[in-house]
Amino acid sequence: MFPLPFTTPAARNLYRLALAVSLIVWRLPLFGIALTSLRPAVDLNRGNFWGWPSEIAFSNYAAIFDDTRMLRFMLNSVIVTCASVVGALTLACMAGFALAKYRFRGNTALLVMFIAGNLVPFQILMIPVRDLAIDVLRVYDTYLALIAFHVAFQTGFCTLFMRNFIRQLPDAVFDAARVDGLSELQIFWHVALPMVRPAIAALAALTFTFVWNDYFWSLVLVQSDDVRPLTAGLQSLRGMWLVSWQLIAAGSLLAALPPLLLFLLMQRQFIAGLTARGTGEN
Repeated sequence: MFPLPFTTPAARNLYRLALAVSLIVWRLPLFGIALTSLRPAVDLNRGNFWGWPSEIAFSNYAAIFDDTRMLRFMLNSVIVTCASVVGALTLACMAGFALAKYRFRGNTALLVMFIAGNLVPFQILMIPVRDLAIDVLRVYDTYLALIAFHVAFQTGFCTLFMRNFIRQLPDAVFDAARVDGLSELQIFWHVALPMVRPAIAALAALTFTFVWNDYFWSLVLVQSDDVRPLTAGLQSLRGMWLVSWQLIAAGSLLAALPPLLLFLLMQRQFIAGLTARGTGEN
C-alpha cells in the first residue's frame, strides 16, 4: 500500500527504488554483524572487516557457550523479562480498567501522572534509583531490583495503552454483567480481560522487547554475573587487552533472537492489538 496514490509508473518505480535502498541501508549493519560472527579472529587482526571471511567459523557460537557464562546471562534475562512483563501487564490491566470505566475524584490527575511519567527522561533518574535500591530497599544487585524498576517504568505506558483500549468497550456489556449478579472483580476477570486479549498480546510483545533489550538499568542496578542480564553480560567478552569482536557479534545475534521469535509467533495478535477498537475480536 502506498501512502499516497501514485498516478504515474515513474513515481511508483521511484518509490520502489527508494524503499529498496532504504531497506539495504537499514540492514547493512546487521549484515556486517552476521559476517563478523562467522569470521575467524585472524581475519579481524588482518583488517578484513567487510570482506568475505577466509573461512566460516561456526566455532564462534560454540565458544561463547564454552568459554563464557552466556547461558547464565540468558537465564537471567529470561527471569527478569518474564517477571517484569507479568507484573507490568497485571498492574496495567487493573489500573487501565479502573481509569477507563470508573468515575472517581482524581481520575484525570492519576491519568496525567501516568502520562507524565512516560515523558521523563529515564537517564536523570539513575542516581536516585540507584540510591533507592542500595540504601532504602536494599535490593541492589538482585533480580528484584531489575524486576521492580522495570515494572515501575513500564506500567505507565502499559496503563495508558490499556486505559485507551478498555475505554472503547461498550458500557452496556458491563451493565448487563452487573444485572446478572457479577461482582466488579468477576466483571474484570471474566468480561473485560477476554475482550482485550489482542491488546494484552501487543503489550506483552512490546514490553518483552523493551525489557529484554535494556542495557542501561542492567549497568546501574546490577554488578555481579550471577544476576547480570544478557545485554550487559556481552561486555564480559571484552578483555583487558583484546576484544573478541567475533564473539560479541555472535552473542549479539543470539540476544536478538528471542524478541524476533516472539514477534513472529505473535504477529497476528500484535497487529490485532494495535488496530482493534475494543471489539474483543481475535
